[in-house]
Amino acid sequence: MNLNKIIEKCFLGILLITIISCSDDFIDVPPTQENSEDYFNSEEDYQNALIGAYDLLQSTYLNVMLGEIASDNTLAGGESATDVSGIQQVDDMIQTPVNAQLRDIWSWMFAGVNRANYIMEFQDKTDFEGKDLVLAQARFLRAYYYFELVKWFGDVPLVVDQRILFGQQFEIDRTPKAEVYAQIEQDLIFAADILPYFQPETGRVTKGAAQALLGKVYLFQDKFSESATVLESVINNGPYDLLTDYNTMFENDNENNIESVFEVQYTDVQGAGFGCLQCSEGNVAVGFSGIRNYSVEPGSVGDIFKSGFSFNVPVQEVYDAFEENDIRRDVAILDIVTWAAEVNATYVEGYEHTGYYNRKYLPRTGGLNTGDSNLTNPNNYRSIRFADVLLMAAEALNRGGIDESRARLYLNRVRVRANLSEVSSSGTALTSDIYQDRRLELVGEGHRFFDLVRTNRAAQEIEGFMTGKNEVFPIPSIEINLTGNRWEQNPGY
Repeated sequence: MNLNKIIEKCFLGILLITIISCSDDFIDVPPTQENSEDYFNSEEDYQNALIGAYDLLQSTYLNVMLGEIASDNTLAGGESATDVSGIQQVDDMIQTPVNAQLRDIWSWMFAGVNRANYIMEFQDKTDFEGKDLVLAQARFLRAYYYFELVKWFGDVPLVVDQRILFGQQFEIDRTPKAEVYAQIEQDLIFAADILPYFQPETGRVTKGAAQALLGKVYLFQDKFSESATVLESVINNGPYDLLTDYNTMFENDNENNIESVFEVQYTDVQGAGFGCLQCSEGNVAVGFSGIRNYSVEPGSVGDIFKSGFSFNVPVQEVYDAFEENDIRRDVAILDIVTWAAEVNATYVEGYEHTGYYNRKYLPRTGGLNTGDSNLTNPNNYRSIRFADVLLMAAEALNRGGIDESRARLYLNRVRVRANLSEVSSSGTALTSDIYQDRRLELVGEGHRFFDLVRTNRAAQEIEGFMTGKNEVFPIPSIEINLTGNRWEQNPGY
């Protein structure tokens, strides 16, 4: 069974126990409609609460899209220079503490933390067979959301095994990110020890997902030996491999394939609107990245894409970074001028039009077109791919001075699949080769900005990036205000 179907089935039940409205902050959780002390009396209660914790994963569409736009891979795009001003600010590196999109990331990720903590708060209330699997998934999800918060905002309030309730903002301080990372590591180690490589419902967290995320968390802290060890365990013991046919990697009918270590599941069954974007069960970022006013003869060869809002447009430089025979380029980036001429399609150029679109996550035709179809695309987000695992392992092995030969082996596995020749470099040259292949393999997937920051290359690659400031984003001013201005803002904001 697919996790999406479970989410749909449990949605109303989740609202009764973990409701968080579209405008709520992480500290502004309204009273539950069902007394939580009377909940968690059965396995079903725990499973429903767990689905509630999974549900916030779908809100990470914004993290992915802004992670690209903040980098040197894409421009904000849209209809005009004022179209979603928060996105335009991030593109230009002029974001302020009053930014609706950054506040959404803060609020939605803390909502996910709160839902996971809700389960852990009552972890000892009722026993049943398999409860350890529920708790392991909850702890993975808490780690996932906290990792996003640390990446975006640095030091954040760390609360473990209890909900953050209204009124507690006067008591909770921001926690140094090293301590947050330590908790993330503990959660992921626990999850990896308990979870299996295969789950009965597609989309649920697995041992491989926990190990891969743990390896990434280590890499972000330059813990190269620890990162290499856990990532190589995924490579050597997990059920994953590179997908042979790269052309189908991001198509809707090839989701959760052998290369998928962890995917965020989306569906077009339940629609939504602009008044509550995180209410959508679809991938909102897909519609935002779509071709503006795309039109083609129905049933023709070009009738595979739907229209969108022309945000997140790749730049010429990243298109040109691909070698001509690299099969990844035309899967990752759509050359709209060439494509439109080939299929006799029309479209409208949006703001900052580059001639390119993020083909990995363009809205496809078909599906139910439920509600606002631009906001309910069923395209899953490939959060962790096996190619990413191989490249992270290569980086950890090389930068950690552990084993250059294995680092080259993993890098070359990815390159050969892309129809490229193997590299024979070593030392810093090999590091550069790994960095370049990470960019090309993962373009459009939201990793580039944070890769540049963690490797201290952002200032030289991102226009407007200020060292000592833009490594993290501003804490939303309203969150600081709600603490009685006890928190200090991130430097430079």
